[in-house]
Amino acid sequence: MKREIDLSISVYGATRGKRYDVAILPWGATEPHNLHLPYLTDSILSHDVAVDAAQKVMEEEGIRCMVLPPVNMGAQNPGQRDLPFCMHFRQETQKAILTDIVANLHHQGIRKLLIINGHGGNLFKGMIRDLAVDYPDFIIASSEWFKMAPAKEFFDNPGDHADEIETSVMLYYHPELIRLEEAGEGRAKGFSIPALAEGKVWIPRHWTLVTTDTGIGNPAASTAEKGERFVHAVVKAYADFLKDFTNIQKQTDFYK
Repeated sequence: MKREIDLSISVYGATRGKRYDVAILPWGATEPHNLHLPYLTDSILSHDVAVDAAQKVMEEEGIRCMVLPPVNMGAQNPGQRDLPFCMHFRQETQKAILTDIVANLHHQGIRKLLIINGHGGNLFKGMIRDLAVDYPDFIIASSEWFKMAPAKEFFDNPGDHADEIETSVMLYYHPELIRLEEAGEGRAKGFSIPALAEGKVWIPRHWTLVTTDTGIGNPAASTAEKGERFVHAVVKAYADFLKDFTNIQKQTDFYK
């Protein structure tokens, strides 16, 4: 089945003649994740969650989605680009990539796209609004997979980056890539100005002034079992959404 829903491993013989209801676009980044997780963690996890969601909704509802290859081009905070091989991609670069993806899908008859984002620095709302002008019959939904279930119900100490959440989910999907004993503590400084600390006002964090190991949140309590439970909740939430998203045929039906 995965050859029908995962373009990273698919072949034309598996997709030819089939109707696809939704395209799913995993989007991540290329950046250090503490001392123990791969640079492509955000892309790997968004892709794996997307494939599991597509498989679940196919098995349960007969809805066929295609998971596109993940985009590894993420936007970074100040200081992150100082770290070896951390890649920052500008908003206009990301918009150009998304625009070309939408143009191709639209040409091929797809009319719905779900972005599954794994990197908090990626912001798609403005891009999607612009694309709605150019492709008014094409609907783009955007999400962050780690927000699809309440993390505090599954983890002891959820953090922000390379934390217990990401590490546990990576331990579930790819334990062979993880050396938890090599992880830093993920200690991080907060803002000194109350309005910034409370999220009332925003500025980008200067990464190398905030954390010494690039992590934000201690991954020490991570387990594959926690990751599995969280993934199952996230995948169910996505499958429920994809069912509803597919069944809506007119834009007016999005509202009640």
